Amino acid sequence: MWSIIKNTFLTNRFFYAITACICLFISAFWFPPLMWVAKIALAGLAVLTTAEGIMLFHPKMKLQAERLLNPKLSLGDPNPVRLVVKSEYPLPVEVDIYDELPFQLQVRDFGITTKLEQEKPEEILYHVKPTERGIFNFGAINLIAKTQIGLLKRKVTIPAEYDTAVYPSVMQMKKYELMMFSNLSMQNGVRKLRRIGHSYEFDQVKNYVRGDDFRSINWKATSRRNELMVNQYEDERSQPIYLILDKSRVMKMPFEEMTLLDYAINSTLVMSNIILQKGDRVGLISFSNTLDSRIKAEQRSGQLGKIMESLYRQKTEFLEADYDLMYDGVRRLTNSRSLLIFFTNFESMSALKRNLPTLRRLNKLHLLVVVFFQNTELTDYSNLPTTDLEDIYSQTLAQKFLVEKRRMVEELKKYGIQSVLTRPEDLSVNTVNKYMELKARGMI
Repeated sequence: MWSIIKNTFLTNRFFYAITACICLFISAFWFPPLMWVAKIALAGLAVLTTAEGIMLFHPKMKLQAERLLNPKLSLGDPNPVRLVVKSEYPLPVEVDIYDELPFQLQVRDFGITTKLEQEKPEEILYHVKPTERGIFNFGAINLIAKTQIGLLKRKVTIPAEYDTAVYPSVMQMKKYELMMFSNLSMQNGVRKLRRIGHSYEFDQVKNYVRGDDFRSINWKATSRRNELMVNQYEDERSQPIYLILDKSRVMKMPFEEMTLLDYAINSTLVMSNIILQKGDRVGLISFSNTLDSRIKAEQRSGQLGKIMESLYRQKTEFLEADYDLMYDGVRRLTNSRSLLIFFTNFESMSALKRNLPTLRRLNKLHLLVVVFFQNTELTDYSNLPTTDLEDIYSQTLAQKFLVEKRRMVEELKKYGIQSVLTRPEDLSVNTVNKYMELKARGMI
């Protein structure tokens, strides 16, 4: 009995009806004939309420619900969650669905209303967008049902506790893999670059077609066949490539509820998959004030899973970065010339110059690409219309910082260091394009 009382709710329609009955009883003091009308209305309300209560709480009348979602969610992406709800009531019922979402999502107004027919399952799709890695706990599914009478509601709690892990974005990884190896690449931002030079392994001799490099003409084969023949080359494979993650305080800056470090982690997973698909070896180094993950560049089948698990477990207190420690870690991990893609951020020229000697030493031994971020909020602010002198002063400062970012690119270029200055949302596509450009130019 207590469980029935605890799970019973009175609706607004019930309160409107009882208010109308009270008004009739009050009016009966001045108009006695209304007393009978009030008693009949109150009796009718009691009968309807009792009838709806019996229908809602009959032992054979049940509601069922099931939650379907992936065991691994993708960081920063809309992940689909499906609820399958089924009613055993003989009449149509209106159901309010309240799924207990993980506290990390900070969603407190989630609710879905649907109408259920008897024995006809209803599938409801919604999306969750996690902005941090870790274990997310989904709780029970709460259903609140009412009939067409609409005076009472019944709450049904269905245990559906489920723990799921939020990993670096697997959805982005698959998306960019599809873009790289399909004809959709040109339409979605990933550039297909023509190969330049001859730093490739010999593949075959083929007929000359317009656009082939005339320096690749094979004159002996041409004289034998009496038509132009050219040598065709394929990319050199199994080049060691290391992705370096800076986990210091400069990567704590937020953008659309995610830190720059999380964007870099998603991009690292995307790049790892592309590099392996291209036949190169990929490794991982992460550091802040200490040297954390160190995965040697390999091309074996479990390398991507190993990198994904390492990225999932990345933790940091966002302390100051020790570049010399990172330099020593790179020297110990690889003894051959490699491509180093370094995800970091610089907000001032002085911060860059403070670490430039270490970057130059790395670039002498390896091919270094420094990937850092544009401050998109400053860009948007600098484009706002000005209304007074204070706005002019503030926007001038914002433009100064934006110009300084471009000066950093020129400063790195002066010492032969490759760089990518990108918006956070364009990080993966710009990094992939840079990797493909270096491959096409034969620099790795």
